[in-house]
Amino acid sequence: MEDLDPAVVLGMATQAPDGIVIIDGEGLIRYWNRGAERIFGFSADDVAGRSLDVIIPEKHRKRHWDGFQEAMDRGSSKYGEADLLNVPALGADGRKLSIEFSVVLLPAPDGSSYCGAVIRDVTARRERERELMRRRAEATV
Repeated sequence: MEDLDPAVVLGMATQAPDGIVIIDGEGLIRYWNRGAERIFGFSADDVAGRSLDVIIPEKHRKRHWDGFQEAMDRGSSKYGEADLLNVPALGADGRKLSIEFSVVLLPAPDGSSYCGAVIRDVTARRERERELMRRRAEATV
């Protein structure tokens, strides 16, 4: 395969419809693409250097940060390349979202690590699934 100019790769990441978010070892947002802007409603400028807590519901933060710290300490995620995680999230306007994402640890030149995620908003699909389950439950009564 031919090597691509890094600018082409960055352009793709910037334009991707899915959210691409990268946080540093302290959990601070270092990259936020247009897909993330669309999904969460925060501009990249709004979240640059802020904690990922801006999109994590408060009741899920401890579990998230415990798992994050464990992965950073270990230098690897317990989730494999094919694992797709489902979690609740928050939009800028406070609305509740359902997201799916894959995660990867990215080594930095100084030996530290970043954590990157590719995120998809599945809120509408989850609502349809819940409605279908509700209708099935009603039909069996």
